[in-house]
Amino acid sequence: MHSHEALTQLDVIPAEELAAHLPAHVLAQLPPQGVTVFSVTDDASDTAAFSARYGFGLEDCANTIVVRYKKDGGEHYAALVSLGSVRLDVNGAVKAALGAQRLSFAKREVAVELSAMEFGGITTFGLPADWRILVDAAVMQRAQIVMGAGIRAAKLLLAPDVLRQWPRCEVADLTLPAE
Repeated sequence: MHSHEALTQLDVIPAEELAAHLPAHVLAQLPPQGVTVFSVTDDASDTAAFSARYGFGLEDCANTIVVRYKKDGGEHYAALVSLGSVRLDVNGAVKAALGAQRLSFAKREVAVELSAMEFGGITTFGLPADWRILVDAAVMQRAQIVMGAGIRAAKLLLAPDVLRQWPRCEVADLTLPAE
């Protein structure tokens, strides 16, 4: 399926209706240009199910993962954006990029509470201001990516350039080499 065919199947939410759908803090940070928001059914919200239903490859689905880490005696959180088709090198590249002494995935409840987003729908836009946001370099190679929208009932479709131009975004090599 080509991307333009996929687009015609998407239930795009018009810009003037976004406030009724997306969390306010997500919408507030969403770039005004270059992002298409569309609704998805809850059963197709998780990456693999979404990919199967909407015809986007896993390599075009970018997941936002929340990690907790210790650095300089304090506890911090960060968001990692990586493609559904690759594995994060958590104990190597990610730890190094964050300068973390210890690193773990944030507990589901904590990620949901701190981001004020739904699990399975967490996105980079609208995260707490003191979090670092690391985007895997492989994400930047794609023509377009699909990301969470803060809720399970919607997704964002955007070109990686939108992330590249966003001041909070740091691009780094975060994944293990493909086996």
